[in-house]
Amino acid sequence: MIKGNEFDGKIIGITRPEERVAEAVALVEEHGGKTLVAPTLELKISNSHSLVKMCQMAGELDWIIFTSPTGIISLFKHCENLKDRLKSSCKIAVVGPRTENYLEKKGLKADLIPDKFTAEGLLDVFKDIEITGKKIGIPKTLAARDTLPDGLKNMGAEIVIAEAYRSGLPENRDKVNELIKSIVNKKIDAITFTSTLTVTNLLNMVKGKEKEDLLDVLKNGEVIVAAIGPVTAIPLQELGIDVLIPKKFTVKAMLEELMKKFN
Repeated sequence: MIKGNEFDGKIIGITRPEERVAEAVALVEEHGGKTLVAPTLELKISNSHSLVKMCQMAGELDWIIFTSPTGIISLFKHCENLKDRLKSSCKIAVVGPRTENYLEKKGLKADLIPDKFTAEGLLDVFKDIEITGKKIGIPKTLAARDTLPDGLKNMGAEIVIAEAYRSGLPENRDKVNELIKSIVNKKIDAITFTSTLTVTNLLNMVKGKEKEDLLDVLKNGEVIVAAIGPVTAIPLQELGIDVLIPKKFTVKAMLEELMKKFN
């Protein structure tokens, strides 16, 4: 990506969780834009009963699949010596390069990364791997889609799900309220979404006439809407909103698409 002024003072709304905004903020500012960070999703790591159980049976797992950095952070925090507990033949899959980076910081290497950084992308790769009877651990939030575990079950695998963190509405909604007003009053130029929950949570936090006004602005294209991938875009498209979607499902690619749109 060439450093320049592609955003030229444009204001970009960022809805992803607070701990995950740094990359997007840096890219927008590097290219002459401004950000309105308003997390519509709050993540809290959880030492749940299911996570404790996964830790206890770590030596039985044939695969572990991490679908987010938060799953890695939580499992390593609550499971002492995880690296030593895993059997040598246990393989690890990650949903994308960002999650892979977190895994490497913990001293482990990913054996599988899909070309498409989604649950569907992971399932496509596993179609060519014999997993019948294999025990696969997936530390995740229970609010996430069941596409991955259900798909792996259909392939004959035994799935062990652990609630590694909880996804919910933000406790402090001041920034989200500011974002909503900025959209309604057309004070921002674009809004970005990185998961279906960032979309649905926003829509659940706005009511009545204000929600109607917000949807009108988005449907009319007066504020550009960008999503990290086609799955994230679905709840927006179902409302009749045009969505900018990159070919590669990363934050960087999504922001590059926005730059092209503005230029």
